[in-house]
Amino acid sequence: MFRLQARHLLPLKIAFHLIALVPLVVLVWRVLNDQLGGDPVQYIIHYTGMGAINSLIAVLLISPVAKHFKLGLLMQTRRLVGLYVFAYASLHILAFLSLDLLFAWQLLLSEIVKRPYILVGATAYLILLLLAITSFARVKRAMGRRWQQLHNWVYLVALLAPIHFYWSVKSEVIEPSLYLIGLICLLLIRVNLKQLQRRLSLRAN
Repeated sequence: MFRLQARHLLPLKIAFHLIALVPLVVLVWRVLNDQLGGDPVQYIIHYTGMGAINSLIAVLLISPVAKHFKLGLLMQTRRLVGLYVFAYASLHILAFLSLDLLFAWQLLLSEIVKRPYILVGATAYLILLLLAITSFARVKRAMGRRWQQLHNWVYLVALLAPIHFYWSVKSEVIEPSLYLIGLICLLLIRVNLKQLQRRLSLRAN
């Protein structure tokens, strides 16, 4: 059975960088070649939002995949992928503020009142911001147990993000519904795995 070794970490991280960056290159190419359809602004906002959700799914999958296939080295890529979740979410927010609102900050509050899904998305983004700021090893050591408590909030983001997606569409709810169901199932798997680990540790003791 193939096992990841220390020498595989760098190629693995390079692969994750490529997987995350290629979609952005594709987006830039489509912008330059005027291939964004009839509503380029909404296309960019949706595209970057989907990049954030897909990256979030990747983060949540790393731990169960690493444990199931005994690929401990894979766990060292979680921070990298997690930062891409934040990066795509930042691009999503920036695209909305710049291309949709044209940085008209006075309209932001009225948009939140008129479209509550923006508040849900903003809440998810603020959590991602906290997770990104505290992702550094030095901060992790300084926070101690509180670090893990804070980073468990990623599970809340995993609920808020698909809800934000679902509420943001006026029709074609099949795709956001599948994302919502899929992420709920993934969270349930993560919870069951943690419960199993606790039971095994109790038996071992």
